[in-house]
Amino acid sequence: MKIDGMPTRTIRIAADGRTVEVIDQTKLPFAFEILQLRDVEDAADAIERMVVRGAPLIGATAAYGVALAMADDPSTENLNAACDRLIGTRPTAMNLRWAVFEMKSFLERLPVEERKDSAYRRAAEICDEDVEINASIGRNGLGLIQEIAARKPQGEPVNILTHCNAGWLATVDWGTATSPIYLAHGRGTPVHVWVDETRPRNQGAALTAYELGHEGVPHTVIPDNTGGHLMQHGQVDLVITGSDRTSANGDVCNKIGTYLKALAARDNDVPFYVALPSPTIDFSLTDGVAEIPIEQRSGDEVSKMTGLAEDGTVRTVEIVSCGSPVANYAFDVTPARLVTGLITEAGICEASLDGIAGLFPDRAETGR
Repeated sequence: MKIDGMPTRTIRIAADGRTVEVIDQTKLPFAFEILQLRDVEDAADAIERMVVRGAPLIGATAAYGVALAMADDPSTENLNAACDRLIGTRPTAMNLRWAVFEMKSFLERLPVEERKDSAYRRAAEICDEDVEINASIGRNGLGLIQEIAARKPQGEPVNILTHCNAGWLATVDWGTATSPIYLAHGRGTPVHVWVDETRPRNQGAALTAYELGHEGVPHTVIPDNTGGHLMQHGQVDLVITGSDRTSANGDVCNKIGTYLKALAARDNDVPFYVALPSPTIDFSLTDGVAEIPIEQRSGDEVSKMTGLAEDGTVRTVEIVSCGSPVANYAFDVTPARLVTGLITEAGICEASLDGIAGLFPDRAETGR
């Protein structure tokens, strides 16, 4: 996708062929800065501080984190230590575990002297695979938008609501929930996106709006609690969200507040789709509500807010009454019964054991 008209990926290798460069998403939307990751601790810190975020991008960063560790010390002891460090950074996102497992199982079969170069090649492949997966999600989801557009008066946009940031900033490129939107917009189908601000951290207002603006996609930022009202008044044709982990039965774990959007969509007969790459599916879980661990993050993300002051400086201010306790659950789980369908790189399926297994029979059989 593009920043100021220039094609850009969220993660890349620097000119030295070793250092990993990522967009510092903590600085968006007020500044576009590249952060350099020089060792595995830099990669782990970037994931923990949400310099990089979004399940697919977390996975890609972890893959390069393993490569950085192999560049320093390709021993088996260091490989195990690096993988353990990276796995511990975020408990919920499935792609993190998937990417680290891919890297570890690939590298531990190789002689020590081959691990460095091979690690960088495999991490690059994981990134390229993510781009193609997300492009395929876009192609598979495009028909949903085009079908709605065909029923509307000519020129009237398809109104799509999305929650959090499941755009290209959450992946290596294209995004998951946004991929069908970008493809529809690029082909001339009128679309308009309702962008939930997505408290806490404001990933919708800060990130989704930022990337939609740079792509020229019409959009409107709304408070998180506005979606139900819009659905009641026929102003939402379709909801598409992303997923950080999806259980084998189709329960979807995503940014906190997604469950409420699904409830509102069901009450107002609005289709609710989830766009997800297959590495997000956790075939070892059959009850996402009960089994998916929900990360609890610092209360500062709720009690403080960062913005651009009138004098042009970026400031962080306290917004909660002094001394009041704060809880910060980062994710919730939407039960499969509320999900109209899952948009994957292999096609669209019902959110169910049979639906998912039908698209990914090999993984469903092995439980991995």
